[in-house]
Amino acid sequence: MADSYDYDLFVIGAGSGGVRAARLTALGGKRVAIAEEHRVGGTCVIRGCVPKKFMVMASDFAHQFHTAEGYGWTVDARFDWPKFLEAKDIEIARLSGIYAANLGKAGVDLINGRAVLKDAHTIEILGKDQTITAERILIATGGRPWVPEDLPGVEHAITSEEAFHLPQLPKRILIAGGGYIAVEFAGIFAGLGVETTLIYRGPNLLRGFDDDVRAHLAGEIEKRGIKVILGCRHAAIEKTATGLLNRLENGHEIETDVVMFATGRVPYVKALGLETAGVALNDQGAIKVDALSKTTADNIWAIGDVTDRMNLTPVAIREAVAFHETVYRDNPQAFDYEAVATAVFSQPPVGTVGLTESEARHSLGGAVDVYLTRFRPMKYAFTGSDERVLMKLVVDGQSQKVVGVHIVGPESPEMIQLAAIAVKAGLTKAQWDATCAVHPTMAEELVTLKDKQQPGQMSAG
Repeated sequence: MADSYDYDLFVIGAGSGGVRAARLTALGGKRVAIAEEHRVGGTCVIRGCVPKKFMVMASDFAHQFHTAEGYGWTVDARFDWPKFLEAKDIEIARLSGIYAANLGKAGVDLINGRAVLKDAHTIEILGKDQTITAERILIATGGRPWVPEDLPGVEHAITSEEAFHLPQLPKRILIAGGGYIAVEFAGIFAGLGVETTLIYRGPNLLRGFDDDVRAHLAGEIEKRGIKVILGCRHAAIEKTATGLLNRLENGHEIETDVVMFATGRVPYVKALGLETAGVALNDQGAIKVDALSKTTADNIWAIGDVTDRMNLTPVAIREAVAFHETVYRDNPQAFDYEAVATAVFSQPPVGTVGLTESEARHSLGGAVDVYLTRFRPMKYAFTGSDERVLMKLVVDGQSQKVVGVHIVGPESPEMIQLAAIAVKAGLTKAQWDATCAVHPTMAEELVTLKDKQQPGQMSAG
């Protein structure tokens, strides 16, 4: 039956998830093709976490130089935006090339073009007069930025995707949004010397994160020079002779050179032909899948951001592996979304894994123990800086398992990866306490926290 098709598997979208699934399946001896309408690598490599991390690292040097002066250094530094962009683009091209080369080495046919479904087994490559058939299809098209299209003047704004290619560094920028993309880019531009304003319609940043993390980060990023306006959004954007005038719903007006919307991302399903193939969407507009990533069409699966389950690159890769094991190795696997660590590369960064305090109190049905500390790290104590680190453990009061770890401060993404192992393993607070501290480090606080926080109690600053 499979021989009657051009391919055993056709993958739409060559991001991290799609590439991993295609390579594994081809290495298993199947005939595989993958189509990508832009560049191989997807959101993460081309227009997401990788170039953004380069920008975070570039912008953080300003803070490091300032700190260095407290240690006796005299620093005379200047930033060259075009030089940085050139180096960044060269590295992104190199990484994209590696992805494409690895597909070729695995025996995957790479098709450059936009693929749309004509029916459950037929794919058309638009503009190439090419029609392909496949026994099975995997959709991994990711997501795209969402902007309020009904906002007057929104055509003058950019999204995170254009921020990677600004021809020149603006003097003033306003970023709309309160999620991780918004706070990361706010830190980037502020670190590069741009007058940065962040507006968000909600009561605090990072909705869905632990409340102590949200409050702490909002205060810390203001110390980095970012102006934060909460409970507010745009009424209109007007182009003027000197810039862009942001008219806000609270009546205030702010003129900037660039306006960037980081108001969320949506699954990229537009004009894919899903309905002709019997693939349904859920109520949020994402491709509807079961626990094994199968869609409502028997021979079509979907993974990654297009399913809007947990929009993280490592998760898409794990979903790809589970798809391959399920479909081609007769080993049904469903990815476990519990206790997945994540980082926000804000300045300072955030690392978090497991339950927030609120989630724990609602879901555990019993006592919850909270251990929280805020302190000035050794590096900044020497210079007199008032920046603070936050560390918080959320513990099941019955089993004493540590079910949540939340950190705001330098190197928190590195720390949270290791803390996630302990949380995933279900280790208890006593086992954390039995672990000898590494001194002097910030991380030692994670195994030396002894005093429970009482409900409603404020920790010492």
